[in-house]
Amino acid sequence: MGQTLTGLLTSVRAMAGRPGTPARARPGGGPDPELRAALRLCGDHLAALAAAGPLTDARRTRLIASIGALTTACSTPGADAFDALLRTGQQALDSGGDAGARLALALADEATALRARSKGAWRLRGAALDALGRSEEAITAYVRHLGLQQNTAASRDVERRVATLRAAGDLIDEALAPTPAGDADRDAAEAGAGSGAGAVRLSRRLPAAEARAAFTELVRLRTAERGAADLDVRRLAALYAEYRRLSDRDPMADPLLGGAEPIGVPGLRRLLAGRTVCLVADTPHTAEQEQRPGSPLAALIEGYDLVVRCDAVRHAAPTARTDLHAVTLRGDSPWKGPRWDRRATDRLVFGDPLPHWRLALRGRLVPGAQDRIGDATLRRPLNDPALLGAAADPDRPASTAYTVLRLLDFLGTPARVDLIGFEGPAALPPHEREWIGARTGGTDDTAVRITLR
Repeated sequence: MGQTLTGLLTSVRAMAGRPGTPARARPGGGPDPELRAALRLCGDHLAALAAAGPLTDARRTRLIASIGALTTACSTPGADAFDALLRTGQQALDSGGDAGARLALALADEATALRARSKGAWRLRGAALDALGRSEEAITAYVRHLGLQQNTAASRDVERRVATLRAAGDLIDEALAPTPAGDADRDAAEAGAGSGAGAVRLSRRLPAAEARAAFTELVRLRTAERGAADLDVRRLAALYAEYRRLSDRDPMADPLLGGAEPIGVPGLRRLLAGRTVCLVADTPHTAEQEQRPGSPLAALIEGYDLVVRCDAVRHAAPTARTDLHAVTLRGDSPWKGPRWDRRATDRLVFGDPLPHWRLALRGRLVPGAQDRIGDATLRRPLNDPALLGAAADPDRPASTAYTVLRLLDFLGTPARVDLIGFEGPAALPPHEREWIGARTGGTDDTAVRITLR
């Protein structure tokens, strides 16, 4: 990696400083001035990484690869370097730390200068400012993104984040508002608690970390001055508790998730007992057949007691029946993915470690989109000694469909389990097909159906 990083740094700096390159109207003819500025920023970041010593962080390794892809796009005629620029900014943000967020912000600034109406560039800028704690500026960038975003479903996460940032600022304003004790408290709050070196100044315009520290100190000093039983101190403490909660996670529209109930292994076993189950592959052909009136495949699927779909369902219509939706968390920040808004009676979320799984449920479950949610006993069936206890293979992660099949086989209560549409591009990996083949009770070529029970 050392030689690769050094070589990439040399290449980036050579392109960023390439003299006499004319500006161009579109990517592909050599870096234009804006892209040369972006490459210089990337070069400076690479130099800092090289000086920090050997790289062991996978997120930074992905950032380096992304910078390499950006460099290639800038030097390849006909390539669109703009998308590579946004991907590099996102990888910089995902790499963590203030340095990564500052690089992401700088690249977002270059991107908005190149294309002022790019919703992706404005979202990246908002996320970078958000990561740096510059909440008011982040809100402005997020609002620009929302003004350009036409996809309502894709904008929900940003809308929720804007609401969170605004709510946190409103709590600070409320903490500084006049109290029943009179205007003297308002003046003291604005001037700050304490005096001299111990004075505390609180404002919604402060960076998030400074505002949090100032709010903490204000509560501490007010409590010391008046005592915890004072009504205004109790009001301030309640505002502070809500502010800190918003610092940890965005609010949910319905904290009870629309009345959804957790379901564990015993409950799932009872739910499946004596019922017929089919796993439907998400393919254009299957989706088209499901939507066609009088389709034999649609009638076949409708005849099962439980219809299971996995992960992001991109092809099937939103109204296509889904009784059980299973998803697997992947990546370093799985709680940042799209929300699970597809309606399903039951939803199982497979993932590890436990804190990531909990964060994903808080951030991605949609109130009212499911009646039951798999609890922690169902989050890692293949690697849980209490269930299957299969050895994990990091080089060969299990597909979600395979995890569901192994779980159903272990529970042993369904009357029948079929796979529909898992052929061609939707075929499972060889080792998973081998497991299925050993348990196949029959096939139906017309419906592309594999019967396990």
